[in-house]
Amino acid sequence: MLIAEVSEKFELSQDTLRYYERVGLIPRVNRKNSGIRDYTEEDCRWVEFIKCMRGVGLPVETLIDYVRLFQQGDETLETRKEILVEQHTELLTRMADMQKVLERLEGKMDRYDQMIGAAREITGISPVNFRGDTGN
Repeated sequence: MLIAEVSEKFELSQDTLRYYERVGLIPRVNRKNSGIRDYTEEDCRWVEFIKCMRGVGLPVETLIDYVRLFQQGDETLETRKEILVEQHTELLTRMADMQKVLERLEGKMDRYDQMIGAAREITGISPVNFRGDTGN
C-alpha cells in the first residue's frame, strides 16, 4: 500500500507517517526498488496502534521505547507489559480527572439553565447580560 493510501485510510498526513517512521514510532517500512514506501498490513496495524495511543495522549517517547522493545523480541515481553500497565494506570487517572471537570461543567450549565429560567419568568425575555453567576 502506498503512503498516500495509508494517509487517506488513517487520516494522517504523509509527513506524519514519515515522522512516525523516522523517530521509531513504527518499524521501518519496506521500500520498492524505486525507493517508494510499500506499507504491509503489519505496517498498517502499527500505524493504527500508534494513532490510537497518541490519540489518548500516550507520550511519543514511551511509544518509541515500546516499539524498540518489540523489535528486540520475546525477551522483552515483561518490560513491554510493564509499559502498558503504567500507561493504563496513568490513563485511568487522567480519565478520573476529566470526569471531575466534566461534572463541574455540567453543574455550571445547570446553574445557567436555572438563572436563565428565573430571568425569563421575571422579565418574560431571554437574558442577554444577566450577571448572576460567580464565574467559579
